[in-house]
Amino acid sequence: MDTEHEAPRRYRSIWLSDLHLGTRGCQADMLLDFLKHTESEYLYLVGDIVDGWRLKKGWYWPQAHNDVVQKVLRRVRKGAKVFMIPGNHDEVFRDFIGLQFGGVTILEDTVHTTADGRRFLILHGDQFDAVVKYAKWLAYVGDSAYTVLLTLNTWLNAARRRFGFQYWSLSAYLKNRTKKAVEFIGNYEQALADEAKRRQVDGIICGHIHHAEMRDMDGILYCNDGDWVESCTALVEHADGTLEIIHWADEVRKRAAARAPGQSGGQPGTTQKAAA
Repeated sequence: MDTEHEAPRRYRSIWLSDLHLGTRGCQADMLLDFLKHTESEYLYLVGDIVDGWRLKKGWYWPQAHNDVVQKVLRRVRKGAKVFMIPGNHDEVFRDFIGLQFGGVTILEDTVHTTADGRRFLILHGDQFDAVVKYAKWLAYVGDSAYTVLLTLNTWLNAARRRFGFQYWSLSAYLKNRTKKAVEFIGNYEQALADEAKRRQVDGIICGHIHHAEMRDMDGILYCNDGDWVESCTALVEHADGTLEIIHWADEVRKRAAARAPGQSGGQPGTTQKAAA
């Protein structure tokens, strides 16, 4: 079965964040593949879409990054409602809240109502990161160290591809096994859930920490759509309002396995769905 020629998957809504266009760590080819195989009525870009911090230090903008921008703008022309909520890496766009660029509306945050009537607060989440909020110079130091790690990750995966191994995130592996990082993620998730309660919504959708997750937190559905430098994940809403985290690298592997000689199909892509 040739999945390359299947019709795009149709979702009601898609959330993407932390693309970090303008950096070598951005998995632009994987992202382009996702945009090629999906469509939606709503598209939310939940911060750190363009990495202004890195571009200030040196210009890096390959054709694939330009192609991502063009594909997003094409969705607007095809009738999709596209919103961008700036993050800390593209905070320059916060000077243009309420305006449109190419049909993309810039918002500080917003509330999305799903098909089944639930209300979700959408924001990037850096407002709840104490380092970014109260000691920005530490965040810049952390960003430099993280960039080195992503460079190592890129080299490692180039070598793995040569030997036929699948994509694997070194940075995500180290982060998930560091006690303080795990503690930070837990505190961050709790802070976001508390904000959702304060705003009297049913859930919250965010990015920022590059850790895709969806779970109930005392009646609040916390959703983090992940990133496109490590995990290559997106949050989607189905026609009935069901939310799901898609791990696109798994989808690509599934397609490759289906095309391989002697293979009848691959393992299903990894997804995470919200409880009904």
